[in-house]
Amino acid sequence: MDAKVIPAVICFGLFLLFAAPVLTGIFNLGNGAGMAVSAMLTAIFLLWGRFTAFLGKAWSGALGRTVLIIISMITAASMVLAVVISVFMLRAADDPPKDENTTVVVLGCKVKDGRPSLMLGRRLEAAYKYLSEHDSVCAVVSGGQGKDEAMSEAQCMRDWLVERGIAPERIFMEDKSVNTEENLRFSKKIIADNGLPETVTLITDGFHQLRAEMIAEKQGISAYNISGYTSWYIVPTYWVREWFGVVHYKLFG
Repeated sequence: MDAKVIPAVICFGLFLLFAAPVLTGIFNLGNGAGMAVSAMLTAIFLLWGRFTAFLGKAWSGALGRTVLIIISMITAASMVLAVVISVFMLRAADDPPKDENTTVVVLGCKVKDGRPSLMLGRRLEAAYKYLSEHDSVCAVVSGGQGKDEAMSEAQCMRDWLVERGIAPERIFMEDKSVNTEENLRFSKKIIADNGLPETVTLITDGFHQLRAEMIAEKQGISAYNISGYTSWYIVPTYWVREWFGVVHYKLFG
């Protein structure tokens, strides 16, 4: 087998992995970028001879050499940045509280037909497990109602937890927010108004924990993290999207 076929097959496999979530209606910057890069790499390996000939021709001219150097530097810097962000994302994905002096904040996600979406359901499972094991801890379920949602995400989460035996008086609803920044800002007010512990435990997906923690820190919130399980086939899509999300937040807040 041609040595160039193996990396081409691997890159095409990555393309399929990023494309898989599209079949379930998930398309965002993460799988868009993943599909574009993996498709480009697949083509490069399949057309290796033409690609190297093109590089040689470009390198022979001053302008072409300058462009190739700039592209190489941007590519190398992007790879290093992605690795660094990924390390911090992994570190932030699992940091449970040391005691029960905390308030759980469950960050909202899509509600479908009045029930939690798969991703929201996994966050709720993590919240239920922790709340069941720590009876003195209260929770704020945070998320407003989108135009295509039958109810607010907060109401859906509260109903789900109560149905499974979590006492209603332990659950506080924040049902006005439309993004993570508002999730945390509005939840912080509910926590203060009700005299709940100011140290929060964020429950969201592992890939989202770093950016959520960054937003919390900016608002003066001390946070621990507990992550819900994320289906393996959508992890690459959302992981790559978070690279862009973290960079955007650091640059523009």
